[in-house]
Amino acid sequence: MFVDEVTVFLAAGDGGHGCLSFRREKYIPKGGPDGGDGGNGGSVILLCDHNVGDLVDYKFTPHRRAGSGQSGMGSQRHGRNGADEILRVPEGTAVYGTDSEDPVAELLRDGDRILLLRGGKGGLGNEHFKTSTDRAPRRTIPGEPGESGQFRFEMKVIAQVGLVGFPNAGKSSLTNALTATERPTGTYPFTTLHPKVAVVPGENGFTVADIPGLIGGAHAGRGLGFRFLRHVERCPILLLLIDMGAVDGRKPWEDFSELREELRLYGRGLADRPFLVAANKMDLPTAEKNLQIFRKKHPNLVPIPISCGERSGLKELCEQLSTLIRRASP
Repeated sequence: MFVDEVTVFLAAGDGGHGCLSFRREKYIPKGGPDGGDGGNGGSVILLCDHNVGDLVDYKFTPHRRAGSGQSGMGSQRHGRNGADEILRVPEGTAVYGTDSEDPVAELLRDGDRILLLRGGKGGLGNEHFKTSTDRAPRRTIPGEPGESGQFRFEMKVIAQVGLVGFPNAGKSSLTNALTATERPTGTYPFTTLHPKVAVVPGENGFTVADIPGLIGGAHAGRGLGFRFLRHVERCPILLLLIDMGAVDGRKPWEDFSELREELRLYGRGLADRPFLVAANKMDLPTAEKNLQIFRKKHPNLVPIPISCGERSGLKELCEQLSTLIRRASP
């Protein structure tokens, strides 16, 4: 099971109460106040861990609470602090409050650490309130409650190139060809069911995010919808992969227009992102004719002919992607 979005209920620990106590020992009838302070409550801390692949742990245990501080004790003994609740999340996790569309925190790199909810401060015992006029104070301060709230965790993968295309366009095959891996492929739609990030080796290597295929009407929930487009939001470059062989009987030039429309409908700047078009399956008999029609329908585009099966055109594709990545880098 792959989970990239969860709603969680989090609470920091409460502070322990201050203690009301007086020293009582033999031969010391008026020992005075000796109530200790309460311990501080534990905090809720987010820790980015590259060993965590998704948010599935929080789907089944969405309620998390840090430890509360121990109350103070006599003989000026302070209570123990509550244990922090450390939540390990994958790289690229954004945290949203219930009433805001802007993230309150983002954890992008392994080791990033953010204090999300602060534990309550421990209360004061009566030893603090002794004065020259009040030798036996009966005043204490209770511990403060810890912060709490409901949050939405949303995972967005981090890669330099986002691979977008229709089902059966050859996205997984292209990823295999570029990265020398052997991920499952098939001649049926939606062989990719959740996002994957792969590393293209080389001097100018880069990372590629492969997401499930889009279809026309994905914005309305058709197919797998387009919620997986969140995983290319952080990609500075998009690669639109078009099946120029028209294996499924679709028209490649219409596929391109539909993909661009789905990106526009999704919003968040994806339609304005720099992109390249890769014309895949050029080894098929109808591909060359379709490529000529594609160029007439979209004269302002320069598609890069490739064939994942024959491993042709991939060097030029990688060079152009590397060039775009360098231009997009701050």
